[in-house]
Amino acid sequence: METLKDFLIEKGYSKVKLKLTKTNHFEIKATINGVKGRFILDTGASSSCVGFEAIERFNLNVKDSEIKAVGAGASDMLTQISTSNAIKVGKWKRKRVALILFNLSHVNTGLVNHNADPVDGIIGADILKKGKGIIDYEKKYLYLKL
Repeated sequence: METLKDFLIEKGYSKVKLKLTKTNHFEIKATINGVKGRFILDTGASSSCVGFEAIERFNLNVKDSEIKAVGAGASDMLTQISTSNAIKVGKWKRKRVALILFNLSHVNTGLVNHNADPVDGIIGADILKKGKGIIDYEKKYLYLKL
């Protein structure tokens, strides 16, 4: 019997290891503009995001945005946007990816309060849709179509 992994690899997907954190979130490693970072994988986040403090680290060109961010525990947060970013998750990569920037301190405070490490941002549904993402919750892998 063919496994899910074998089937997806045969169909042109790559697999990326997910780490289950102490807060029961999946953490994933990704590269933005050539710089590695740690991110929460969030299927409920419409857009991928990074914190304001990551602007220089990830070499982001930002502009103010009229959009207000809303998330668990926070609403009406000011945002900025950065377009034309190169993102790489495992072997999967795309150019011209837009990222939303906002204050991630409430997210990282919650993680640290539960003895988890802070993250650089969130990989959201926009990346999952572009990569035709499939999550294997049992084996803790994300598959993205190359």
